[in-house]
Amino acid sequence: MGRILTEKDVEAAVKGGSVYAAGGGGWADHGRMLGYAAVNAGKPELVSIDELDENDWVATAAAIGAPASTTPWEMRGTDYIKAVELVQKELGEKISGLMVGQNGKSSTLNGWLPSAILGTKVVDAVGDIRAHPTGDMGSIGMAGSPEQMIQSAVGGNRDENRYIELVVRGATARVSPVLRTAADQSGGFIASCRNPLRASYVRDNAALGGISMALKLGEAIIDAERKGGHAVIDAITRATNGTIMAEGIISRKNVVYTSDAFDVGTITIGTGAQARTLHVMNEYMAVDDADGTRIATFPDVITSLSPEGAPLSVGELEEGMKIFVLHVPRTVIPLSASVKDPAVYPPVEKAMGIEITRYALGE
Repeated sequence: MGRILTEKDVEAAVKGGSVYAAGGGGWADHGRMLGYAAVNAGKPELVSIDELDENDWVATAAAIGAPASTTPWEMRGTDYIKAVELVQKELGEKISGLMVGQNGKSSTLNGWLPSAILGTKVVDAVGDIRAHPTGDMGSIGMAGSPEQMIQSAVGGNRDENRYIELVVRGATARVSPVLRTAADQSGGFIASCRNPLRASYVRDNAALGGISMALKLGEAIIDAERKGGHAVIDAITRATNGTIMAEGIISRKNVVYTSDAFDVGTITIGTGAQARTLHVMNEYMAVDDADGTRIATFPDVITSLSPEGAPLSVGELEEGMKIFVLHVPRTVIPLSASVKDPAVYPPVEKAMGIEITRYALGE
């Protein structure tokens, strides 16, 4: 049976989602806003994909952009609801469930408010256990598909007249960049509903159990917090089956915001033979050792933690800070069709100037 999500689940979702945010994934306060609004407005229900009919429509609730504190973004809970309504209207049929493209500080909770208001189920499935830079990486195998998809985007800074609503139809690879441009125009961050697909397709192509994984991790973090930072970090490594692959002082940060609404660059921890370089495109996508040898690559989970065990986003990092780097290998997490799809990697490799495909696909 489904699980009614309640107030105590909000903080667990935010905390677990923040670890899987992998250095990106939105804002924790935005996640709390979505979660508390949902549990106060209705009874959002988390269900496994098997609880839906195989012909039911499942769409992806997403937030698009790279919302830095430097951009004038504004997104309200109602924007997520409106995004679902626009896709439902264009589809001409009811959307039964919402999955998310990725876990994150807020994205783990993207489907909760529409569930509370519209009655769509929160499907325990994600396009990727961790956060990633492009919509294609959470599109569960639709990135290279010629099939016409429906996508909507809603939101924007009202005071600056940046509010936008749009519905687009086309191949995913063609319409996803349109939504990213809308995010940039709206102020850097926009609510989206996209790619309605049959539940049977989601069952075969999504990373199943991704929401309950984030909840379980968050619960472990909350239980450990009263015992201090070491206990929290231990709880995170245990709950994720991960390890701390590096720890040290940030010696160099070189990350820039691009016109494509991505944060791209590198973070270097430590010096000399112990140095580690984290490659960033919104999230941590790869880690090299001091010799330039690759030691971790997406879709592995790579996350920076403070000594207190708090997940830190790339934007929060500064030179001179001490951080721990969590590594969860892809072998211990469910993987979706999209992270196994070679088509999703070339744009990321081009933006970052490093190889990803060869490592990600284990060739």
